[in-house]
Amino acid sequence: MTFMCETPVKRVPCFRVLDDNGEPIIYSNYEQQVSKEVAVKMYNYMVTLQMMDTVFYEAQRQGRLSFYLTTLGEEAINIASAAALSTDDLILPQYREPGILLWRGFTLQEFADQLFGNQDDYGKGRQMPIHYGSNKLNYITVSSPLATQLPQAVGVAYSLKMDRKDACAVTYCGDGSTSEGDFHAALNFAAVMEVPILFICRNNGWAISTPTEEQFRSDGIVVKGPAYGMRSIRVDGNDALAVYAAIHTARRMAISEQRPVLIEALTYRVGHHSTSDDSTKYRPVDEIEYWKMARNPVNRFRSWVEKNGWWSDEEELELRNSVKKQLLQAIQVAEKVQKPELADLFSDVYDNLPSNLCEQEKLLRETIKKHPQDFPSDVPL
Repeated sequence: MTFMCETPVKRVPCFRVLDDNGEPIIYSNYEQQVSKEVAVKMYNYMVTLQMMDTVFYEAQRQGRLSFYLTTLGEEAINIASAAALSTDDLILPQYREPGILLWRGFTLQEFADQLFGNQDDYGKGRQMPIHYGSNKLNYITVSSPLATQLPQAVGVAYSLKMDRKDACAVTYCGDGSTSEGDFHAALNFAAVMEVPILFICRNNGWAISTPTEEQFRSDGIVVKGPAYGMRSIRVDGNDALAVYAAIHTARRMAISEQRPVLIEALTYRVGHHSTSDDSTKYRPVDEIEYWKMARNPVNRFRSWVEKNGWWSDEEELELRNSVKKQLLQAIQVAEKVQKPELADLFSDVYDNLPSNLCEQEKLLRETIKKHPQDFPSDVPL
């Protein structure tokens, strides 16, 4: 009689290509997969994403936005995974993956329009800020409830399999989402149905204020894949080259072999969970600073790009000045664009508006007339 041990003798190793100083690890040739053109583009977008977070976060603190959420510390997972995928792959994000949209061509103006909820926002102002979406770019709109996108993504992958498409579904989640039932249902569903899907879990150490040691006793997330009969890998999420190599290989595996793959990307959430959070209340400031400076994925990748002779201080200054100018202009434009009409609150769900919604709209308009001071004056009636 033999019981399986609850704790493995050895932890699952973490795949890396670059060390913390941006130097290729001995016997690793994966850095050769990324050309100069792709590497420079990746670095450009990592910097753009970093600056986008800084400027939009400050705009929220100035009272110009109602809410914001950053990807600080997780730029490599965003951009490197996007670079390794095809634009035909359907993305079902959580809410900390705007870099995939950025890589696929979503403009800074489109980001600003969504954040301000103006009439150029594709969601017509009906979603919270940072709930981006784009049909054109195969990026399904962000949904606030954790993990609901995971079983939906399996359904998308099953559709791709039925249609024999040369593409896969890709869904992202944080470590906190693995505590939801939808995570486990999705992994089991995907394994049983043998669908082409990548589950990319950003294990950044914190589910808002809950550390990973209070979420599970297993060796992270990666071990949950084999438990459901799924191929899995753990990767250094702050190593852009490692993320690129792992996702590129996993995608080929998922499509050619028609199988799901789980990728656990180890990283650290440098920013607060959102603008509604103050993470210094539950974690040490020096811990945050260590990851922000010593383990910064943008600096690490820049070091490698510079050592190849592909980047300079002059290009760095020019890039950051240009991106900042574009961001400030995008905010100024978005603020001046008219808000969506009141009627848009009720449209785009039913072909013909049902009687209960007609009644609600009527009551809302009557209430606004009675109490105009309590409603936004910039919303067209």
